[in-house]
Amino acid sequence: MRLLAPLLTPGPAGPVFLTLMRSASSGTMQIKEPLNFWAGRRVLIREDTGLEPVYEPATVWRKMAGMDRARVMLQVARLIEQRKEIIAEVEVVNNGKSITEARLDVDSARLCIEYFAGLATNLSGQHVQLPGGSFAYTRREPLGVCVGIGAWNYPFQIAAWKSAPAIACGNSMVFKPSPVTPVSAVLLAEIYAEAGGPEGLFNVVQGAQETGTLLCHHPSVAKVSFTGSVATGKKIMEMASKGVKPVTLELGGKSPLIIFEDSDLENAVRGALMANFLSQGQVCSNGTRVFVQRSILPQFLTEIVRRTKAIQIGDPLLEDTRMGALVSRPHLDRVLGYVEQAKEEGARVLCGGEPFTPADLKLKNGYYMTPCVLDRCTDDMTCVREEIFGPVMSVLAFDTEEEVLRRANNSPLGLAAGVFTKDIQRAHRVIENLQAGSCFINNYNITPVEVPFGGYKTSGIGRENGQVTIEFYSQLKTVVVEMGDVDSLF
Repeated sequence: MRLLAPLLTPGPAGPVFLTLMRSASSGTMQIKEPLNFWAGRRVLIREDTGLEPVYEPATVWRKMAGMDRARVMLQVARLIEQRKEIIAEVEVVNNGKSITEARLDVDSARLCIEYFAGLATNLSGQHVQLPGGSFAYTRREPLGVCVGIGAWNYPFQIAAWKSAPAIACGNSMVFKPSPVTPVSAVLLAEIYAEAGGPEGLFNVVQGAQETGTLLCHHPSVAKVSFTGSVATGKKIMEMASKGVKPVTLELGGKSPLIIFEDSDLENAVRGALMANFLSQGQVCSNGTRVFVQRSILPQFLTEIVRRTKAIQIGDPLLEDTRMGALVSRPHLDRVLGYVEQAKEEGARVLCGGEPFTPADLKLKNGYYMTPCVLDRCTDDMTCVREEIFGPVMSVLAFDTEEEVLRRANNSPLGLAAGVFTKDIQRAHRVIENLQAGSCFINNYNITPVEVPFGGYKTSGIGRENGQVTIEFYSQLKTVVVEMGDVDSLF
């Protein structure tokens, strides 16, 4: 309980805003204040007695009408839009991605909150007429306190994706960001408080594995939603099972992108770039196994290499930059190690895969690398089997539809998949047979908040976004009403 003391202790009311010292050269941020956040203020880590129960804030929020909850959420969205540039800059320093992508992430967060604000107004049950004038009805009710555990690749966006459906359903949320990217979720917590959310509606607690373990085991927590690795997801599922708590798990991927010979080559190249190099390749849904039909492989490789070499790497706060720094030195070394191993196993590096030093001397020690395209890959290579989570594209040749489907599905992961073809019947036939939860036809890595996102197999359980997500953050109560006398057997 000691680690939960700051979490369970509300601070004085009213938002306090963080003065940030940004440093694009190092990819770090100097934090001058504690980052544990409760009800509009950060709280110091300390032990306390007579703690407020973590589930208490949900009592106020859950009793509000859906329209009232929607008003608060729409104000949150308006504040995000007003502070879009500030939040995006913080996210760049927090994570290392380009300012262009960071703005899109902030937009996605705002749109998600707007979308679920709309759903908050029409949460409803079902009426069933029974014999003799009796009837039954169902109520969709909140779970209570939901825990969100975020990843470091989309810190602000993930905080919004997890909190918006939870809060729309009448729950409160305790959110633990990755310790690698601790800052931007705190900005979202401040916005929820300023928008009029009741005390303790959205709370941020910092920490690493021990903190996550405490949250998963805490008896007042009703649900856990996690984004991250398969290994950690399995541990969270195991811990949550001790209390029979539902989980949403958005885990890793090693997704196939299939390009048939009749596809529009320009669009296929664009799709492959989007499938591999967004956020420096640090995207769980990336289509890093690029299967290209053999007849068009030479043309595809020529164009993909040309376009990859042209990607502007450098200061992520500059408008022209399209690829910033990877999230940390250990992660950069890990990704570069995968490239070396691929070469040892017989793959050919067509471009990239090396440390990069930008011209700006302030960035000389940054965690940069050149985006990499690997050719002559085979299904048994490590670079094809394991999630690299960096800007590394593995290109594989194929001959027939039957063959590529078998190879594409030969993975324990099943987060995403894509196909490029002008044959609409083939497109739908292939998608039907791909074992993946989020699929794309003639595009890739498009995630509108109106549609569900999530995986098959070991890539996860449950969905984020879309109307179906309401079912993962609420519970159904059945009420039977007898209008006559009890027909007793006794």
